[in-house]
Amino acid sequence: MKPSGISDAEWQARQDLAACYRLIAHYRMTDIIYTHVSARIPGEHEAILINPYGMMFHEIRASDLVRVDLFGNPVQESDAPINRAGFFIHSAVHEARPDLACVIHTHTTAGIAVAAQQAGLLMISQHAARFHRRVSYHDYLGIADDDAERKRLARDLGDNVVMLLRNHGILACGRSIPEAFIDMHYLERACQAQVAAMAGGAPLHILSDEVAAQTARGFDRARERRKTADGRTYTLEWAALTRMLDQADTSWRD
Repeated sequence: MKPSGISDAEWQARQDLAACYRLIAHYRMTDIIYTHVSARIPGEHEAILINPYGMMFHEIRASDLVRVDLFGNPVQESDAPINRAGFFIHSAVHEARPDLACVIHTHTTAGIAVAAQQAGLLMISQHAARFHRRVSYHDYLGIADDDAERKRLARDLGDNVVMLLRNHGILACGRSIPEAFIDMHYLERACQAQVAAMAGGAPLHILSDEVAAQTARGFDRARERRKTADGRTYTLEWAALTRMLDQADTSWRD
């Protein structure tokens, strides 16, 4: 049941974000209590929802999420702490890209491995090709939380929505929570495929620039064709994913 004082739009965002946390856990993209998924509250562009620090992703419910401003300061009184340092990357992206509603950052083995490779994401799979010339890179200079690092993160992301954080992990953003999750899912799968292919030891077949570009454009066109009247994307995928969650446990909706 929706708590009093929360708009319908915010409650929907809370449920979608809670579902996203559960899905990150389901697909084994967690790092104990670290890394985060954050989302803007619709109509309140400087109000962000994020997980309370210390909860496992498979535990997150809509009502657990904490409202903070762009810099991680609580918007309303809450006993739930947040990881201010962990929110730093999200904060930089939300501030620089008001067009984005959701930011996901992970530390998966495959994501870190590909981010540490000099060549970055290779065009060796269809999953990788959907991101052809749509991937940014950000060099690791240690744990930082200063204004210079905020500017570097924003500059390096540019107009893209996915980024490999060198020696650190991967980042996916979206104009909606489902959009961000779908891009993270396929970016992670592309990284897994690359690590597996390289482990085989045989020479790799790299897609031509022309084929990779055509594939990426095809994914773009498919997403636009399926966009709903109100601009939502990946509604079929999201409905299927949330059905899967409900079959196991509906508490994420609470």
